[in-house]
Amino acid sequence: MRLATITNWAYGATVALTLASGTTMILASNAQDRERAAVEQRYRLDQATERLESDVVALTEHARQYLDTGDPSYRVLYERDAAALAPIEARIRHLGDAGAGADELDALKDAMRWADTLHDEQRAAIAAHDLGDEAKARKILFGAEYERELDRSRAMVERFQYQLDQRTEAQVAVAAQAARGWKTVSEIALAITGLLFLCVLFFVFRQRVLKPVVKLSDVVNRLAAQDYAALPPYLGQIDEIGDMAQAIRIFRENGLARQQLEQERDADRHLRDLLSRMTQRMQGCDTLHDLEEIVYRFVPEIAPDLAGKLYLLDLARNALVEGCDWSGPRHSRGEFPPLACWALRRGLPHRPAGGSVDVPCDHLDLDGGELPDTLCLPLSAHGEIFGLLYFEPRADAGGAATPETYLTMLAENIGLALANLRLRDQLRAMAMGDALTGLANRRRLDTTLATVLAEAERDGQPISCVMLDVDHFKRFNDTFGHDAGDAVLREVGAVLQRVVREKELAFRYGGEEFLILLPGVPIEQAHARAEEIRARVAGLHLVHEGKALGEIRVSAGIATTPTHCPAERLVQTADASLLRAKEQGRDRSVVASERRRQSAA
Repeated sequence: MRLATITNWAYGATVALTLASGTTMILASNAQDRERAAVEQRYRLDQATERLESDVVALTEHARQYLDTGDPSYRVLYERDAAALAPIEARIRHLGDAGAGADELDALKDAMRWADTLHDEQRAAIAAHDLGDEAKARKILFGAEYERELDRSRAMVERFQYQLDQRTEAQVAVAAQAARGWKTVSEIALAITGLLFLCVLFFVFRQRVLKPVVKLSDVVNRLAAQDYAALPPYLGQIDEIGDMAQAIRIFRENGLARQQLEQERDADRHLRDLLSRMTQRMQGCDTLHDLEEIVYRFVPEIAPDLAGKLYLLDLARNALVEGCDWSGPRHSRGEFPPLACWALRRGLPHRPAGGSVDVPCDHLDLDGGELPDTLCLPLSAHGEIFGLLYFEPRADAGGAATPETYLTMLAENIGLALANLRLRDQLRAMAMGDALTGLANRRRLDTTLATVLAEAERDGQPISCVMLDVDHFKRFNDTFGHDAGDAVLREVGAVLQRVVREKELAFRYGGEEFLILLPGVPIEQAHARAEEIRARVAGLHLVHEGKALGEIRVSAGIATTPTHCPAERLVQTADASLLRAKEQGRDRSVVASERRRQSAA
């Protein structure tokens, strides 16, 4: 019931009780002579009904004290008083002996039946308390329903007493004894009026307004500070305060939803910032090793709940080779062919243990166990596959799962970075390589020579240079055409590619001239390598358009630093030795002369 309704009813009852009290006081003043007799009869009936009124009160007090304290002595008192209760008929007979009439006893029976109902509820509360259901027991004995039934029982008794007063007044209408009865009724009406007023103050303003408002005020202050952990109190009352509590509860729920959205937005912004920074770093990569290092550092931060691997496509071996891994993946092999992964077959993300049934990839090592929730993302750009990004759940994973959208964005960025690296390598190869022979060109020599010389000087190692020239190369062009000359250069370049070893470099110096850098190789071995090259070239038998091109011979000039020259004059010294080989008749190797000690010093 709403507060306004309760207040209106209380005001109406107060006015009615006030009018009733005034009326009884007027009647009492007219019956002063009959007052004495009424008092005497009422005294006798009060003695007879005293036990009836005290039964309910005493049993209620004993039961409540037992629930509050748990003291068994109150239970004993309760059982004793309950056992002492006489049946309703006996108690009615006792009141009949005191002077109550049949109609009055019928009214009192209703009051006693309510008292017995309260007695049953008392026993139910004690039984619930003994079973450990304290909340239920207290709800029965201390609840509003119990109080209403208790008041109803008392009201029935008062009604009985009122009927007694009426009968007494009728019997002694000519006497002054009725005056005190009317006066008593008047005082009762005034007391009820005051009690009603106090109940309104206590129940409405203190219980239904003040206490809930104090609780709600604390919650509102905490919610104003965005402390959404504050729980609004549950108020079962259906009134204005209950509406306010419901509004505060809705405000808190909206605040929690808004806070969650802000947290999700912050997490989304953090992931996007990580992806942006990672993309910027990948754009500055110069080698695959740089890219692998960036992936190794950034991916665990972007997807902390996932372990994984980065695979790169090795075109020479037609295999996916592991570039790096993070967070200890366990279910994917380190190398496998492209057809072993369904993501590479389809060119789309593949999640066999996701929301629908799918085929697991062959590169997974399951060992007969349960299929993990793996995710394979192809690394592609411009329709070309460059590798694979593999994910699986971490064994110690906790927290929210990384959205697959971000993983797809991650794979796209890595794929673009790999495409840029490959394009850069291709452009570099085109700029630094000779298209005819497949060897490095003069530009590559200019950028590499200083580095190789500096490393040799730092390590205290010699470095040899062999300069080669195809003898009478103009004869091939003039006799068989330029295509035949190109074929000769390609075969000589192929011989050099087969001869050079690890860390050795072969270049097409220009025209029919070639150059080989041999780091760490002394002059004797360099001379032997030059003779080996001459022998292999001499063993070539080329046929162009059905015509044999004849013998192919090369001349070689050899120089070693620091034996023959300073490092910065290594190529010039080898070129001078080649010139001497040509002057001496070609088809030979000439070693540069050792520089004099004074010159060396």
